[in-house]
Amino acid sequence: MKKIINGRLYDTETAKLIGSWSNGFSSSDFHYCTEDIYQKKNGEYFLHGSGGAMSRYGKSYGGGMCGSQDIVPMTEKEIKIWAETHLTAEEYMKLYDVTE
Repeated sequence: MKKIINGRLYDTETAKLIGSWSNGFSSSDFHYCTEDIYQKKNGEYFLHGSGGAMSRYGKSYGGGMCGSQDIVPMTEKEIKIWAETHLTAEEYMKLYDVTE
């Protein structure tokens, strides 16, 4: 997915995937939700999320709701909070080079 926000291009094809999360629902479920965090070559971070009609990514369409996706720029601090919440301890430790 590509999106321009405030004159900046965010592209999931060219950015580095650094973490992923899914709520575990089937992609056909209205509550399905998945989020991936990326880092651009210039160091900027963003989140790409997608989900079903009843997820946070659901959009109103033609009098009903449908699934959708979005890109949200994030600061390094926001990404760290997201990672603490959505990644396993092992994934977080690898991402932030944390040792026991």
